[in-house]
Amino acid sequence: MSLNFRVVLVEPLYQGNVGSVARAMKNFGFTDLAMVNPCPLEGEARAMSSHARDVLEGATITNRIEEAVAGANLLIGTTGITGSKFDEHIRIPAHVPRELKKHLEGYSGTIALLFGREDKGFTNDELRMMDMILTIPTSEIYPVMNMSHAVAVILYELSDVQAGETPFADPFDTKLLMEHITQVLDDIAYPAHKKEKTELMLKRIFGRARLIPREVQTLRGVLRRIQRNLDLNKKI
Repeated sequence: MSLNFRVVLVEPLYQGNVGSVARAMKNFGFTDLAMVNPCPLEGEARAMSSHARDVLEGATITNRIEEAVAGANLLIGTTGITGSKFDEHIRIPAHVPRELKKHLEGYSGTIALLFGREDKGFTNDELRMMDMILTIPTSEIYPVMNMSHAVAVILYELSDVQAGETPFADPFDTKLLMEHITQVLDDIAYPAHKKEKTELMLKRIFGRARLIPREVQTLRGVLRRIQRNLDLNKKI
């Protein structure tokens, strides 16, 4: 059993950054690179990748984030902005790389590490896709990091994480769990204005909980019991 880390660059703007990311990946022993709608990858990207051209040339290129993260058990979005009044529920709680390493010790599966656009990062809708949010503590004087530097810092921390025999829940089963929760919230007439935040909060709780297959099935069993009791009460 092992942990595979997939670096996903979402619409990177500068091919020099892409090449530098490939180089940082190979520095720390990672090879799984995916890109969503990247900039043209030509001479500068190859030059900056140096002896990591194999990582660059072996990258998966997709048009959608969903395709780039296919098969990943956890989606971890990186951001330099940890929260604001209007979207605090989307960006927090944010973890730092050292915490993430401890969080993943002893597990097996595929972890997608997503990095947003150099100029504007992720959209809020993209951040809602993430199971966890990761940030690198930086100086308040100049908090914004270059993409390749951020990749290097995170992969350095994760380069010696110890995998184990405990598998993460299958991403398809986790998706079904979240859909089941949405059904139950509808069944109990949960307030519409609270629904989105509640679903996102539960998604982040599950991300931190590192759900395993049996736990997902147990949770779905509880949800089915709730729905059966709701149906019985309607008939009385």
